[in-house]
Amino acid sequence: SVRPGSSHPLGASVARDGVNFSVYSKNAEAVELLFFDAAEAPQPARVISLDRRRHRTYHYWHVFVPGVKAGQIYGYRVRGPSDPARGHRFDPQKVLLDPYGRAVSVPPGYDRNVAAAPGDNTAVAMKSVVASSGRYNWDGDRPLRHPYAKTVIYEMHLAGFTRHPNSGVSADKRGTYAGLIEKIPYLQDLGITAVELLPVFQFDPQDCPPGRVNYWGYCPVSFFAPH
Repeated sequence: SVRPGSSHPLGASVARDGVNFSVYSKNAEAVELLFFDAAEAPQPARVISLDRRRHRTYHYWHVFVPGVKAGQIYGYRVRGPSDPARGHRFDPQKVLLDPYGRAVSVPPGYDRNVAAAPGDNTAVAMKSVVASSGRYNWDGDRPLRHPYAKTVIYEMHLAGFTRHPNSGVSADKRGTYAGLIEKIPYLQDLGITAVELLPVFQFDPQDCPPGRVNYWGYCPVSFFAPH
């Protein structure tokens, strides 16, 4: 029930009758696309093995799966050489994120250490989620076109900016994108014309020394997915 699909665009692209998946790997020998019913599922609900004769163009592995819609949780397993000296660390037991995925689902029991240890990490691995960017309503938003000579930039940690009660933001919006929106009039009163956000891409909260939390969000794991 699957079709060869297209190598372009990369990632998961939603169409009227399904989703096209495409991922780049020059050295992969075999690729499996995995569908999950939940982020914490110990096993995939469906496994699609990509045939290198039908589902590979140059170094791109691709497949079109009819009936799939936005919200589907997915990941990859990839078989290839294991040669750390040459930078090859393929492990077919590991579930991998889609590098071009636009959303990430993190299971409650996510464990960074399991990803680095031998064995299966399916139940505790981050997974990608099919997202349709075409449905987003920009509400007529346009660039402000302020000249740089008149630009005042405020750099901030998005969550930390409104997380404390003294931000004046309602409790349900503290530390969120919506909370920052509420503070736009305050920023304008300060003379701010542009906001530069510290990392907002999906990051690993466990990427830090033991006993601490990755607060700043550096070393993102998915550059196209908001945290």
